[in-house]
Amino acid sequence: MREAMFIKKNADKWKAYQEEDPDDPDEASERFITLMDDLAYAKTFYPKSKATKWINGLSANVYQNIYRNKKEKYSRIFTFWKYELPLIIKKHHRTFLFTALIFMLFVALGVFASRQDPEFIRGILGDNYVRMTEDNIAKGDPFGVYKDENPFNMFVRIAFNNIKVAFITFMGGFTGGLLTFYLLWNNGVMLGSFQYFFFANGLGIQSILVIWIHGTIEISSIIIAGAAGFVLANGILFPGTYTRMESFKRNAKDAAKILICLIPFFIAAAYLESYITHLMSETYDRAPSGMPAWLGVLVLGLSFLLITWYFIAWPIILNRKGFFIKKDGIVSRLQINDA
Repeated sequence: MREAMFIKKNADKWKAYQEEDPDDPDEASERFITLMDDLAYAKTFYPKSKATKWINGLSANVYQNIYRNKKEKYSRIFTFWKYELPLIIKKHHRTFLFTALIFMLFVALGVFASRQDPEFIRGILGDNYVRMTEDNIAKGDPFGVYKDENPFNMFVRIAFNNIKVAFITFMGGFTGGLLTFYLLWNNGVMLGSFQYFFFANGLGIQSILVIWIHGTIEISSIIIAGAAGFVLANGILFPGTYTRMESFKRNAKDAAKILICLIPFFIAAAYLESYITHLMSETYDRAPSGMPAWLGVLVLGLSFLLITWYFIAWPIILNRKGFFIKKDGIVSRLQINDA
């Protein structure tokens, strides 16, 4: 076959391969095989032709595309945690801020109501819990509640309960956010009353060093679960330029990914409460033992840094570097000309 006829016969196909990316791996593989056949023929009969160089370049591009897709398949989990999830969080940062602010407002209301009426604490925390804690304080073991159960059983129970609460808070988005709002109110007021109770008994600093070892991650995760619920509600109530169904699908997908990411955080919080808080609570009884206070402060500080870095700082950094999620869900980066 003459070279001109060979080019005329295949030029349209090569141009299509050059201008359009394959839709799936099978198509990419088929293109690669076709191009290798064409390249073998061209090298045999037209080794110095420009057409041969063109086919060789196309083959290399298709090969790189196949290799890149294969590599991404195995690094999908890494990409999700490092790029995709933080970018989703950045997309909904205003919802996160709104959720955090109303939760802090509910905590403040819990503190205020407890100061105005000491009986309010019993109504929120339960009379039995308050009497038990008062007895522990009188015995010189104010945080004895964290030592009353086998650590492993406590870990399983707390992890399961926290994940369940987060899931219900997320599902509250289907009620237009009303159930999510109520659960945040309930947990916020309870936290405010709980924390005020210890401050009123002269154990404020000790309670922070003991309880917030696990509370930093646990409470932050509850707020984030609330934000996921509101993201879901926003998709239903405020579709914007999308149809309501399309808006719901987009936000539901984002909210579900946010919820899923909380599972390891709740497991970490349950571990800290069952084992580390357990040890820290022994530091403040009448016969001090357990772990030193400075170690508790270190764990608390590292937990706070983890939450603020992953859910606030890192998403902002990625956004400023030009990373974004394309319509097909793939993370990409804007190519900014430094000049």
